[in-house]
Amino acid sequence: MADVSIEKLASDIGTTVDRLVGQFKDAGITKSAGDQVNEDEKQKLLDHLSKQHGSAAEPTRMTLKRKTTSTLSVGKSKEVKVEVRKKRTYVKRSDVEEQQRLAEEEAKRAEEERLKREAEEKAAAEAKKAAEEKARKAAEAKKAADEERARRAEQAKKEAEARKADEPEMTEAEKAEAEAARQEEERLRKAQEEEAQKKLEEDAKKAAEEARKLAEENERRWKEEEERRKKAEAEEVHLHSNRYAQEAEDEEDMQVERSSRRRRKSKKNAGEHLKQGFNKPAAPVERVVKLGATITVGELASKLAIKSNEVIKTMMKMGEMATINQVLDQDTAVLVVEEMGHKFELVNDNALEEELLADDTAGEKTTRAPVVTIMGHVDHGKTSLLDYIRRAKVADGEAGGITQHIGAYKVQTDNGEITFLDTPGHAAFTAMRARGATATDIVILVVAADDGVMPQTKEAVQHARAAGVPLIVAVNKMDKETADPDRVKTELSQLEVISEEWGGEHQFCNVSAKTGMGVDELLEAIVLQAEVLDLKAVADGAGRGIVIESRLDKGRGPVASVLVQEGQLRSGDILLCGEEYGRVRAMRDENGNEIKLAGPSTPVEVLGLSGVPVAGEDAAVVKDERKAREVAAKRHQKKRELKLARQQKAKLENMFANMESGDVSELNIVLKADVQGSVEAISESLIKLSTSEVKVNIVGSGVGGITETDATLAAASGAIVLGFNVRADATARRVLEAEEIDLRYYSVIYSLIDEVKAAMSGMLAPEFKQEIIGLAEVRDVFKSPKLGAIAGCMVTEGVVKRSNPIRVLRDNVVIYEGELESLRRFKDDVQEVRNGMECGIGVKNYNDVKVGDQIEVFEIVEVKREI
Repeated sequence: MADVSIEKLASDIGTTVDRLVGQFKDAGITKSAGDQVNEDEKQKLLDHLSKQHGSAAEPTRMTLKRKTTSTLSVGKSKEVKVEVRKKRTYVKRSDVEEQQRLAEEEAKRAEEERLKREAEEKAAAEAKKAAEEKARKAAEAKKAADEERARRAEQAKKEAEARKADEPEMTEAEKAEAEAARQEEERLRKAQEEEAQKKLEEDAKKAAEEARKLAEENERRWKEEEERRKKAEAEEVHLHSNRYAQEAEDEEDMQVERSSRRRRKSKKNAGEHLKQGFNKPAAPVERVVKLGATITVGELASKLAIKSNEVIKTMMKMGEMATINQVLDQDTAVLVVEEMGHKFELVNDNALEEELLADDTAGEKTTRAPVVTIMGHVDHGKTSLLDYIRRAKVADGEAGGITQHIGAYKVQTDNGEITFLDTPGHAAFTAMRARGATATDIVILVVAADDGVMPQTKEAVQHARAAGVPLIVAVNKMDKETADPDRVKTELSQLEVISEEWGGEHQFCNVSAKTGMGVDELLEAIVLQAEVLDLKAVADGAGRGIVIESRLDKGRGPVASVLVQEGQLRSGDILLCGEEYGRVRAMRDENGNEIKLAGPSTPVEVLGLSGVPVAGEDAAVVKDERKAREVAAKRHQKKRELKLARQQKAKLENMFANMESGDVSELNIVLKADVQGSVEAISESLIKLSTSEVKVNIVGSGVGGITETDATLAAASGAIVLGFNVRADATARRVLEAEEIDLRYYSVIYSLIDEVKAAMSGMLAPEFKQEIIGLAEVRDVFKSPKLGAIAGCMVTEGVVKRSNPIRVLRDNVVIYEGELESLRRFKDDVQEVRNGMECGIGVKNYNDVKVGDQIEVFEIVEVKREI
């Protein structure tokens, strides 16, 4: 780095030039204000300043204390508790002491090694000496034995020669006996020599083994000593000198003596020595939580390794009240995990389900029959048109000629097979029509030429558009004199359903279900549309489809109408339909004939399921019945958890919506009247009553009597039911009574509007205003040691009550607002003091009352509001 001037360096480090020059001078460097400074001079100055000031003081001493408690029994029923306190002081050595300690340990280690070598040499020499001594003794013993044997042999020889000279010559037998005796004596002598030699060898071995063991023991002791010394060197904290140890022992003795005198001991720290040590992590632990579709608060806390109340506390901060068993949906759980500073990983809970429903229908796709849904307004001739196509009287079997259920029929026409779905047209079956639209390829919208577009016609258009399905319009009842197809085209064009003749993309066919006019053209339009769509499906493999309708039959059990969309469905297959499963016991077509095999675009009635499946559920053939049972049970549980999670989420979202809109109250109303004009007039008048705080919301309205559908809608939306010149039927009354819904009848429109206005007034937040009820003037001030300043007052207006809030006025300006601490008349505490009487008033937490101040007593009154 380049050199810098003294002035620049002084400005960089925030000091004066004179002081910096003086510091350089103290460091032995002579500099003036204009000189340059290089890196070596800077470093020299830093070293000088470090030596001068020293580093930050560190603790060099640490004292550890420990308490133990024991109980001594003195006498039969007397016990004395003894507390023993131990103290150990650890001192951090300085660098000089550390060097001295290392030098001493090095000298000690060298001395120990020298002693070790000497001991080993000494042990080896002693073992060698002992072995030599034993060998020498053995040699001496052998020599003495040999000399003794030689002496005995010489003596025996002399005796034999003397006997030979004195006695006559020995016989042969005597010679043999003498020879045998000599051999026996020789054998015994050799055995004694061998035994002595063996004993000497064993003694030598034993001495050598003892010497080896002694050397190994010494080696082991030296090794342990070396390890202990190395461990002591590795410790950062060392025991202090013997002086501190002696002080600690003296302190322990004094503590024992004091504890023995004490008879009672606080239990505050009892059991401290039994507590386990736990080191809190220095930084927060970040965990990765695997989240499925749903999770309970308790499971989430367990995965985060924290207590449940921490998760609940976090959710309360986020604005949702939760319990430990509450089910959270995936989005909410993600927010909670991120709020708590952890990470998440979204996992798929449907591994078993996906494995079971693995796509094994891979094969060659072939052309399949189109699935056509017939939609339209009630009594516009949908079923009659299908009747003509099927050459059967389906409509005769329906109650009152109105279709009650979704019917599915496969029709063989001159142009090939076509599968028809007949959906109910009545308003009560809106949801059922929506399910029919999702399973279809083409929608035929039946519109009566003499009636035009009706409400259910509009809904059918909306369903078809939402499902993205092509629409073919069949203008029915063309045989009537009042038929007006151009009117139908005009009204449908307002719904953006424009005929090809007018430049649109929708085919219009004029038909008559009664005479059969235009039916062939309609079928050709269906086939043409199907060719454009190029409908194909795999004809082989496991069957898949959708549940069109389901019911519980008294004799046959659960019956499901299934439209096969891919593959083949056979009798005996295991079918999984949503939360239900079972082996297909029997299959029937729309005519009631039993069939064994159903291919793509074939509607069948299936028997053998475990329960009634929900219409609109997917149906799939699986191979393993046990796994199908597991998947069905898991789907049921997941559906329940998702429902709970959605309910909680809806509550939370509603709460946020209310907060954003300023907590607007809503009055939900279901309105039924005798004529359409009354409905429109009443609806308009009620909506005009809405304010910024209370909103009128008409959730349902219509002409005619109050039906069960109206009652169910009111129960679901928490609405009140208003009937204008109409009445509720028996079924609706039962529902209203069971749900405790408010039902009111009116015949005068003004009475209806006035009562709704009164109900809305009750929903308004009340107003509160302050009303002054008394005024007291301070005439004198007394000091009380307990209560502080006591104001001696005269009540000039109204009444002074002890329980009401007060204000202190000075020159008609409020200087304090609070409450009374005491109210006395003479020496008695009283609840109130009336006009013209004297009293003593103590103001709570306020002592600056002066003569001439006024004390104003007021109360808060609720004022009802009206619209």
